[in-house]
Amino acid sequence: MASNNIIIPFFLISLTIFQSNHLVFCHQESGEWHCDEDSETKLTADFRPGIVTVDGHADDWEDINGFDFSLLPALDPDQEHEYKAGKMTIKALHDGRDVYFMLKVDGDYVYSDGNDNKCPSVALMFQVGDSATYHNMGGCKESPGTCNNKTCRGYEVDIMHFSVGSAIPGRIYGANPVDNRDGNGGDRYGHLLDMYAWNPHCRNLDGISPAGNDSTAQNNWKGAWWHSSFGVHSGYIQEDSPYGSSGQKGTYYFEFSRPLRTMDQLQQDIQFTVGQPSKFAAAFWYPVDGNPWHGSGHYSINCNWVALDVSSASLTPVKLASGNSWNASGAFALLLSIISLSVSIFVGYLVSRKSGVRFTPMDSL
Repeated sequence: MASNNIIIPFFLISLTIFQSNHLVFCHQESGEWHCDEDSETKLTADFRPGIVTVDGHADDWEDINGFDFSLLPALDPDQEHEYKAGKMTIKALHDGRDVYFMLKVDGDYVYSDGNDNKCPSVALMFQVGDSATYHNMGGCKESPGTCNNKTCRGYEVDIMHFSVGSAIPGRIYGANPVDNRDGNGGDRYGHLLDMYAWNPHCRNLDGISPAGNDSTAQNNWKGAWWHSSFGVHSGYIQEDSPYGSSGQKGTYYFEFSRPLRTMDQLQQDIQFTVGQPSKFAAAFWYPVDGNPWHGSGHYSINCNWVALDVSSASLTPVKLASGNSWNASGAFALLLSIISLSVSIFVGYLVSRKSGVRFTPMDSL
């Protein structure tokens, strides 16, 4: 790739939200680009029904395998500039109806109520159109005045972005009746947004387009966040903000879910299919040294798409959440069932071997 090309990674955006739910346009960054991608990296979402609850807590994910990704600056993916606090662990699973994600990343607790840019933030992006690239957020070459669902057909990407500055830890955000009634992917309560894009200058909330709004769109995502330094496990309310002491060491957890298939009619949502791979990416914003982050100042898990396999059901025994796949009570119950069945079969065999009982008329008694 020529060094004078303008390269815009998919998360090179400013996610300031206007009251009208439209997004501001971002600036462009230029310079030499290099990408030493790990093409072998793959995340698997196994079939594990009834395992997790979307609440921001990671306890129920303990026995789920994940992948540790290095977090490198999106504009300069060099190991020397890796996120200092550690890697991002991503886990995924599905229950045949919904797909679930857990993002775990170490970081001192920082929170500024109502100021997203002074709080950590995360995003996921998925390839929708066959021609959609990781770079340039879909890669359609049309300008804001000409990009639409005809000129950029096939370059669609699906984006979920969660800014926690207005979100209470442990509470669910995203899909809600008010915004879904209005037919868009917004979230006026916690800024867990469902968006789509063709390139960084042509992106909108689901249901909003250059041609006008469409009332059939929905925000299909749900999510919650938590930090390991919090001392109250039962939950917080708004009056508890900022919820913890600034600078406390620990780990951030971001948990999300979404139906495998949605009722999207506009080519704005990724449609997951069990047994077929998808392409995704993830990003993380953090106010380093207390400085507010900006759209291009984020970290990414890779400089290209990462494969996501939504696996079919397996016959492999499922490990129990307690960590024991076998216990005394279960063994006793199974043994008792086997003994009962054996006795029943033996009794039936003896009865069948006996000669018939002679019939005695009643009148002879």
